[in-house]
Amino acid sequence: MPGIISRLYRGDINIDFVGKRKLWYGLSALLMIVSIVGMVIHGLNLGVEFKGGSVFDFPRATNSSVEEVRTTIKDAGVHQVIVQEAGPNWRVTTESLDTNEVPKVQQAVADKYHLKADDVSTQVIGATWGGEVMQKAWIGLAVFMLAIMLYLSLAFEWRMALAAIVALVHDLVITAGIYAWSGFEVTPATMLGFLTILGYSLYDAVVVFDMIKEVTGKLGTSAKMTYTQAANNALSHTLIRSLNTSLVAILPVAAILFIGTTLLGAGTLKDLSLALFVGMIVGTYSSLCVATPILVTLKEREPQWRKLAERVAQREASVAKAAAASAKQPVVAGSQNGVATTDDGKRKKR
Repeated sequence: MPGIISRLYRGDINIDFVGKRKLWYGLSALLMIVSIVGMVIHGLNLGVEFKGGSVFDFPRATNSSVEEVRTTIKDAGVHQVIVQEAGPNWRVTTESLDTNEVPKVQQAVADKYHLKADDVSTQVIGATWGGEVMQKAWIGLAVFMLAIMLYLSLAFEWRMALAAIVALVHDLVITAGIYAWSGFEVTPATMLGFLTILGYSLYDAVVVFDMIKEVTGKLGTSAKMTYTQAANNALSHTLIRSLNTSLVAILPVAAILFIGTTLLGAGTLKDLSLALFVGMIVGTYSSLCVATPILVTLKEREPQWRKLAERVAQREASVAKAAAASAKQPVVAGSQNGVATTDDGKRKKR
């Protein structure tokens, strides 16, 4: 095992990522279908910042539970209640309440947990404001995608830009599907996490594309490898770098997601860390197994690379044919234990 790892670090092992493109395409298609089904069936649990509503924050009493707080709020005449731990406080999100209902909820909470009404802070967000936030989020995402396509088209070429955009959409859909199936609330922190993972995935793809560009730029008409083989070679040289970068980035995010939110009860950290955790894993996978195979598929359609593949195939066929013919030739005169062997297979004593 250590020998394999050291060889992997040196780039001595070529893994056929592109040759298994049908496997990666099938796996990605399955994950995206499951994600889309989750969004259709369950939808995204949009936070109050997007759909509007009322938010109540108050100190967390000893031995109080999520179910108890939910029951207290519902007994005050509220229908939609989401309870979260926010550090030392409870954070309760409800549907939009009018000016008469908010004091009623405040008083119910104060009576239940022996607080002053002023200790229960409130915030009412209108649906109009939430709609504006959602609109700006979509605009920001569209501008981000457009800027990426423009940059990659200028720095590399449009095929790489298209492959990177497909990989980014792939990452975004799967991450959103995780949120739909898990029921995690989508907040502005989540949107920040989405944009962060898109940038991370883009960085990983650019590193791989830059190596592919460097390796394939040396291929000429007499090259002994095809564009596909060269791309695989480039992936092998960047594999450990991608895995190390991902591992270093994922470990602290996993600590926040699985440990920090449990001990500190910080809902905002949970919203952000889940997007980062899922997105980094999916982004690393997509840069290796989605973006690169798509790029190679597009490049193989170009006449120069198609002709190179034909020449390499013909050369390999000629070498194999010559090797087969050499293996079938009879043994030339030699001697075994004092017996000479002739070309016709007869033995003659010396």
